[in-house]
Amino acid sequence: MILQRLLSGNTLPVLTVVGFIIALWYLMAVVLNAPWAYDQAGRQGVTLGFDDLVAATWSQDRPRLPAPHQVTAEFWKTTVEVAPTSRRSLVHHAWITLSATLLGFAMGTALGILLAVAIVHNRAMDASVMPWVIASQTIPILAIAPMIIVVLASLGLTGLLPKAVISMYLSFFPVAVGMVKGLRSPDRMLLDQMHTWNASRTQTFARLRWPAALPFLFASLKVAVAASLVGAIIGELPTGAVAGLGARMLSGSYYGQTVQIWSALVMASILAASLVALVGLAERVTGRLMGARP
Repeated sequence: MILQRLLSGNTLPVLTVVGFIIALWYLMAVVLNAPWAYDQAGRQGVTLGFDDLVAATWSQDRPRLPAPHQVTAEFWKTTVEVAPTSRRSLVHHAWITLSATLLGFAMGTALGILLAVAIVHNRAMDASVMPWVIASQTIPILAIAPMIIVVLASLGLTGLLPKAVISMYLSFFPVAVGMVKGLRSPDRMLLDQMHTWNASRTQTFARLRWPAALPFLFASLKVAVAASLVGAIIGELPTGAVAGLGARMLSGSYYGQTVQIWSALVMASILAASLVALVGLAERVTGRLMGARP
């Protein structure tokens, strides 16, 4: 029964892909870490066999590419074996990054929706603002992040807010573009019908445009929340922050602790997947409340 469910559902394909990725990861760990292992063996006058090479490349303290079991051990040590409030805990660093992510995501969502409503209902905004919204995303975030931090610091704004602003900068764009598409998605006949019923702009927006835009909104929110997390991590890099996943990666790069960097990356991936799943859950709940078919 269980095997039949695995074969008929999505579990088996997902596990197959995950298994392939892990196998490729182990293989690349051997390839990338082999030069160091051969160098050390040559210094000691030892000839490495295949088994010795594999063991050496999967157990280095500072490998170019850590093996999956090394990352798993580091992740376990920094999440389970230490207190969540400890500065050595990835949970502590994840919470700091998550706080900036959620604030930036909320700000970006609000800004994106407001811009979309203005663009759809005002031709001047459509002609003037929309090109700037698109052009804003051509500026590399790594270039603009230090500028944002310096400007806000000169105004006395430090800590969580600068990182949230960077998150907002990345997250508002998909929301704005998706909502513009969604608010314009109702058929012209439906808009004419609302006009025939003498509906106001507010009524047309609430009864027609907004419900039609919700699928576009949630699709955009899934992209925006992941971009917001990236923005929060990037915002921690130029500030010299001592806490957060970005700071954890930065300190790992300073001291050559690649295992530490990869464990922080795994935590960031878990956060991103969880946030996207929460947005998907909110989408399903909203759909049911609005009478959508399961």
